[in-house]
Amino acid sequence: MSEIVRTTARPLDDRLSPGDVLVPGQLLSAAGVAALSVPGSLVSALRRAGLTVHAGMAATTADGMRPQGLPPAAEITAPGRLPDAPGALVCVLTGGAAGDAERTAEAGPTVESVIARWRAARAARRVILAAPRSFCAGVDRAIEIVERALALHRAPVYVRKQIVHNRHVVADLAARGAVFVDELDEVPPGAVTVFSAHGVSPAVRAAAAERDLRVIDATCPLVTKVHSEVRRFAGRGDTVVLIGHAGHEEVEGTLGEAPERTVLVENLQDVARLDVPDGARVSYLMQTTLAADEAADVVAALSDRFPEVTGPDSDDICYASTNRQRAVVELARLADLVLVIGSANSSNSVRLVELAERLGTQARLIDGASEIDLDWLDGRHVVGVTAGASAPEARVEEVIEHLAELGPVSRSEVRVAVETVDFLLPKELRGTDVPHEPESEAPHEHR
Repeated sequence: MSEIVRTTARPLDDRLSPGDVLVPGQLLSAAGVAALSVPGSLVSALRRAGLTVHAGMAATTADGMRPQGLPPAAEITAPGRLPDAPGALVCVLTGGAAGDAERTAEAGPTVESVIARWRAARAARRVILAAPRSFCAGVDRAIEIVERALALHRAPVYVRKQIVHNRHVVADLAARGAVFVDELDEVPPGAVTVFSAHGVSPAVRAAAAERDLRVIDATCPLVTKVHSEVRRFAGRGDTVVLIGHAGHEEVEGTLGEAPERTVLVENLQDVARLDVPDGARVSYLMQTTLAADEAADVVAALSDRFPEVTGPDSDDICYASTNRQRAVVELARLADLVLVIGSANSSNSVRLVELAERLGTQARLIDGASEIDLDWLDGRHVVGVTAGASAPEARVEEVIEHLAELGPVSRSEVRVAVETVDFLLPKELRGTDVPHEPESEAPHEHR
């Protein structure tokens, strides 16, 4: 039986065009309504191939009979189903003008290729979850600060930069009334403004004061600790070497505490080129989301060049980054593939991918299940899954459901630590409540 159904020239919905791909959720005929499965893993693969895909709509059979009120999508003349996914149907809309025919001709082979790759990826798999994973205490606190600010002050509440580096979190809060800006000159004078979890420089705080903004500070307390250390080391006359990544918001804020006495190094080459006024008065600090093993190499190089160098009283790399890295070490040992859920601008998530790859295991950074490439899964039967400290746990469950569409999944967990850290909210928000979101409103990411 054919795996792709090419419809006749009569699309019955103005959202559809020849060459589009339809994965219907209902098949309507004189006999009634037949429910069809809509494999999300196949739909996302078709979209990743550049096709315009309509999923979950209704489609009619050739006789055109359908219950009143159910919108048709296209006329189906030869229903066929995917044997690997009982009840699934894939259609390519055909017909139309000469240009449409060319588009249709291109779509057909592409759909065939995607289905072949989808079939090759189907297998029983073992999924190993890292623990801890997903939100840390600092991220939880930052998101709750925006939620409570919205409850207390009502929308709009302005947030400088992304509150945390995750596009799903930002989109959820934006739908509920948070307005994200790059700079404070985009904020109306006197408005309620939240500083992100990554921290800001004294210059930003001064600019907020000049605009009379009502500031709520969501800086992670562990980042605040590093800022305090910069002031302490610079105040005693040291050259402060900050180990971190240029351009990251946390680094920019930390450098701003004592810009005349702080220098940034990213790697061993930067250490080798470092020129300081007094080699006996050097101290170092770290961005909180670094990879622990790479940061240790840089510290060792600093110690070789400046034997009297001093560091912080306790590690700057936060407990959450360290725990998630330790868990990824275990995943890399056990899995054929490691999927790290997190946004591309999330430093701690990127470090997890790099760490797994340094250990010899293929790893990929994804923002969600729709970004999984079928080719990654071909021949890989043990998949490790983790989430960076700013990625919601809901994305983890979506990835597991996505994999389960491709075959039976057994799941287990490798735990390296139990996190009990909890940070106080800013005093101006303590005692406020976050109202329950009605089901009809924007979905809330459970943490």
